[in-house]
Amino acid sequence: MTSVRVGWIGCGKLGRPMAAHLLKAGHTLVAFDIDQASLAALVMQGAKPATSIAQVCSAADVVFSSLPDDRALLAVGRSPDGVLAHLQENAIFVDTSTVSPSASADVAARAHELGRRYLRVAVSGNPVLAEAAQLTAFASGASADFAVVEPLLAHFSKRIFLVGPDEQARTLKLVINLMIAVSAGMLGEALALGEKGGLDWQQMLDVISESAVGSPMVRYKTPPLSNRDYRSTFSCEQMAKDLDLILEASAQYRAPVPLAAQMRQMYEALIAGGRGSDDYIATVAHAEQLAGLNAGAQRPPADA
Repeated sequence: MTSVRVGWIGCGKLGRPMAAHLLKAGHTLVAFDIDQASLAALVMQGAKPATSIAQVCSAADVVFSSLPDDRALLAVGRSPDGVLAHLQENAIFVDTSTVSPSASADVAARAHELGRRYLRVAVSGNPVLAEAAQLTAFASGASADFAVVEPLLAHFSKRIFLVGPDEQARTLKLVINLMIAVSAGMLGEALALGEKGGLDWQQMLDVISESAVGSPMVRYKTPPLSNRDYRSTFSCEQMAKDLDLILEASAQYRAPVPLAAQMRQMYEALIAGGRGSDDYIATVAHAEQLAGLNAGAQRPPADA
């Protein structure tokens, strides 16, 4: 593939490894992040640092963003200092954040007003999968824009899909994360039940991971759960934020999601109990505590 001038905004847990794969593939990449430590980590891997979004856009044919929430997307996307205001002619703005369909639609409307190209790309996976270039990417937007961006996505994704022309990728990401959240709650209750029933912890995990319910998520979580290691790949606070987006979409689409509402309360309890920065699978510890099991109160040292 011919080298592409790439801009990257947001060098966090997922953004940095995705951008790093583009650098490894030989693309030039200019990066910006308000967190200087995050930016420095990507610069160490070959990125050129920028001091503003405008500087990123001036040097890029495709500008990616990987941002924490709706507010960040609206600021980065459609503000007077944002990407759409400074994007070069025929360049494409690609946002990979987990945000609400409504916020993304606001950015899309502004892109249409300015005659800019805008592609939504959601990714499913965690930082470990991002490092291994094993994410699943699904995009929505114009097929011509997708055709340009797809070869770039292939550098960090195992599968890539075009799922629609508008906000379908945003909605699909919420669908997937709803299933992950509910699965985390279900796994916690199941393991606590088995533990109270006298099952061996490790053997129970091994059998479940190889059973009919041994989904990729369950298999990814089996090694850390073996040691009750709740160091975060995706935190309880982040899952709570995504569940808020899911509940917002539920109200918008008139699609009841009672299990999602219940899981939002479980994550609120985890956050209130001091586990907001723990991995979202700390639902297991929560279920153990509810069952009166001492293991639920145990936490490995931060440097374990």
